[in-house]
Amino acid sequence: MPDHSFPPLPLINWEPTRNSVIVFAQVIGKIRRALAPSEKHWWHVSLSTTSTGLTTSPIPYGQLTFTLELDFTTHRLVFMSNQGALATVSLRGQSAARFTEAVLALLASHGITVEIDREKFANPQPLIYDIQAVSRMWSAISQIDAILKEFKGTMRRESGPVVLWPHHFDLALLWFSGRLVPGQDPENEEYADEQMNFGFSTGDGAITDAYFYITAYPLPDGLTETPLPEGAYWHTDGFTGAILPYQGLVEASDPKALLLSYLQTVHAAGKALMTD
Repeated sequence: MPDHSFPPLPLINWEPTRNSVIVFAQVIGKIRRALAPSEKHWWHVSLSTTSTGLTTSPIPYGQLTFTLELDFTTHRLVFMSNQGALATVSLRGQSAARFTEAVLALLASHGITVEIDREKFANPQPLIYDIQAVSRMWSAISQIDAILKEFKGTMRRESGPVVLWPHHFDLALLWFSGRLVPGQDPENEEYADEQMNFGFSTGDGAITDAYFYITAYPLPDGLTETPLPEGAYWHTDGFTGAILPYQGLVEASDPKALLLSYLQTVHAAGKALMTD
């Protein structure tokens, strides 16, 4: 197998395209949320990876099940159903409003009616969709997804799936210590479980360029004293977590080893502090 190679992703070079991809992901995420059965920790609002892009995974609709996939290799939204239907919508510079209407019309043509907040996607201004930038993004995310899944396979105790959250466009994985958080309602799925969150962001208002993050809830005393691999650091402005800039993988001779070392180091420290 060839070594991992990660393309540069400075956000300044592709932010308008990244924002367009977020819109597309949010539209199909809203459709999944409206129709799919609820899952704990809101996993029913997330997307999953395939070899070519991001999928809703099968969504039930009566006797019908269907998937919506953002295919970043052919740059299309692909609709498929358990009855053999196949239809597509091109991903290009259409506006959020036109994309949303096209997807909802496609579903309606196959007998699927779904209500989402169309006002959120009512902007009529054309979007920017740079195919080369998207291809670089997908090269990075597909490799990161595989490494996160390899890391997940080493975990004891419960862990969640590796998922893409459309609202922030980060690929992430939850690990649970098995303990309840004192003072929280045990039935509150968001706040009752002691956990760590391992993820990748393409950049945001907190940290401009792409980065990996690891956070813990609640933050155990002593975790931020953990020495980190070269290039990683503890971030405390706005949120507290271990950060590894994505650029470190671009420059590393063995990027997979660097990422796994970062993930395993912080997980081991958190597990020692968060489990009996």
